[in-house]
Amino acid sequence: MEISFKGKTVLVTGAAGAIGKAIAQDFCANGGKVFITDIAPAGVEAAVNDLQKIGPCQGLAGDIATESEVIKIVDAAKKAFDGKVDILVNVAGIVGQGKVEDLTVEAWDKMFAVNCRGSFLLIKHVVPMMKQNKYGKIINFSSKSGKTGSALMCHYSAAKAAIIGLTQALAYELADFKINVNCVCPGITENTGVWSNVSAGYIQNLNLPREEVVKKFSEKIPLKRLAAIKDVVAVTSFLGSEGADYMTGQAINITGGREMH
Repeated sequence: MEISFKGKTVLVTGAAGAIGKAIAQDFCANGGKVFITDIAPAGVEAAVNDLQKIGPCQGLAGDIATESEVIKIVDAAKKAFDGKVDILVNVAGIVGQGKVEDLTVEAWDKMFAVNCRGSFLLIKHVVPMMKQNKYGKIINFSSKSGKTGSALMCHYSAAKAAIIGLTQALAYELADFKINVNCVCPGITENTGVWSNVSAGYIQNLNLPREEVVKKFSEKIPLKRLAAIKDVVAVTSFLGSEGADYMTGQAINITGGREMH
């Protein structure tokens, strides 16, 4: 199936990171007009410069957990390309580890602010355009940990489970406006900042060398390898395409078979 985003405006959050940038690149390469955001201005500028070599791309840095900054991001995306946003990809998120008794309230609140409030705010301010156009694709990022919680990551697991609930509720709420809402649930994905942070935590908490940590996690996966960034990009791109027009409210596992529900 040929995938094309010609005539579509795509807003991608967390696009200075490895997965977000790769997703934005794929949408650019397949004809989309892409607007990106991330929290660090230097990261957004560097990503825009790279992506403009592939296709139309603009960006604006901002904190997606702050509503006033989200409004600026959405307004800038609308002004940049055709006065609309057709596809929203909520990649931005943070990860953390720690025993539940050691977690601070601040760490808990920050986890939910970035991973949940950020996605909610982007959706809140993009949906009116989608309703007006009677078209939209919203792709949220949950995690394998949102399906089955991960030890030492209770705040992360809880936040990612909340994204699945948000996705399902919005799928019902927005269906009459021809807006599809789905989410992806990747497992551990190599060559990402999240994996670097998580593996460092496990190396410390489990007192194992990095090679043993990778082996420990790979052995739990039926396909016997960690996810690659391209695996996540392929599923995200499909959910944004016409091929997924009959899919909504789904939480798609990208886990090599480790998660099967």
